[in-house]
Amino acid sequence: MRTRAAALILSAAVLCACAPTAPKGVDKAALDDAVSRAIGDPGTCVLIAKGDKLVYRYGSNVVCGRTLPACDQSVPRTLADLLAAAPAVGQPRTASCRSNAQGTRVVAWAAGPIEGGDLVYAAVMEGDEVPPGVIIADKLKTAFTRAGMGAK
Repeated sequence: MRTRAAALILSAAVLCACAPTAPKGVDKAALDDAVSRAIGDPGTCVLIAKGDKLVYRYGSNVVCGRTLPACDQSVPRTLADLLAAAPAVGQPRTASCRSNAQGTRVVAWAAGPIEGGDLVYAAVMEGDEVPPGVIIADKLKTAFTRAGMGAK
C-alpha cells in the first residue's frame, strides 16, 4: 500500500514538473483567473509560447490535444499546429465554423502576438455556445493585460 501511494505521489510530482507554468514574471494564478473569466469553459485551451518553447497552458491535455476542423483550411488541426503558425506581429488570426455534422457545435480559433513582448498565443474553444474567434482574440487581449502581460 505504501509503495502504491509513493508511486502515485511521484507520478503526480513528475507530471506537475513537466507542465508549463506561466511566462517569466507573470503570476500563474492571476493568468489562470484572467483567462477563466474571459473565455473559461471545459472546452477551452490556451497555449502561450516564447519562440518554440511552451510557457503556459490553460486547459486539460485532452482538450488541448484534440484535432478539430480548422475552419480556414480543409485539413483539421490541433492547437499546437496553430501555435506553431501563430503570427508574431500584426493582427491575430481567427476562424470559426461548425464542428460536427449536425451543425449543433462550434469551434473557434484565435492566435497571435501578445502585445508588448515576444510571446505568442493560440486558443481554441469548442462547444454548443462558443463565441467567434475574433471575440476570443479580443477577450484574451483584455485577459492578458489584466494578468500583467501585454502593452504597459
